[in-house]
Amino acid sequence: MTTIRAVFLLFCCALTIAGCSTSPPEGVNPVSPFEINRYLGKWYEIARLDHSFERGMSDVNATYQLQDDGSVKVINRGYDTQRQAWKEAIGRALFTGDTNTASLKVSLFGPFYGGYHVIALDQENYRWSLVAGPDRDYLWILARDKQLPAQVREQLLSQARTLGFATDKLIWVDQQRTDGQ
Repeated sequence: MTTIRAVFLLFCCALTIAGCSTSPPEGVNPVSPFEINRYLGKWYEIARLDHSFERGMSDVNATYQLQDDGSVKVINRGYDTQRQAWKEAIGRALFTGDTNTASLKVSLFGPFYGGYHVIALDQENYRWSLVAGPDRDYLWILARDKQLPAQVREQLLSQARTLGFATDKLIWVDQQRTDGQ
């Protein structure tokens, strides 16, 4: 019985690791050319598809900092509206290939990495981006400002819809707090 239980646990671990894909969804291409130095700094979450790790969060932002080893420190921060407290998660991002392509893998929870793929970007000023995860269940609209011009928002929604993302399920993130920012 102990051997069967151990094999079962190993099988479950293997499935979990296999499920942590770092590739973009099929038919979704990361931005290229991409300049990580221009992408660094603070980004505000404008919209997202719902996931348990961000559920109930407002005023979410992410800060990216280049590290000496070439990795990117990721600081995700948001306000937990139920607990009425700020929450923060610190992680690490690595390019999955060529640094000229906006395809990274990010780890916020131990040794497990998930895909982070910039699939649309304000190439001129790096003021907004559309980010996909490893499948079409993960999508974020980010901006350097707490609000996004309506024209840009509609452009990103149209692109995401065309790529098969459920834009009707996006959560529009409240960015009203001024404390703790």
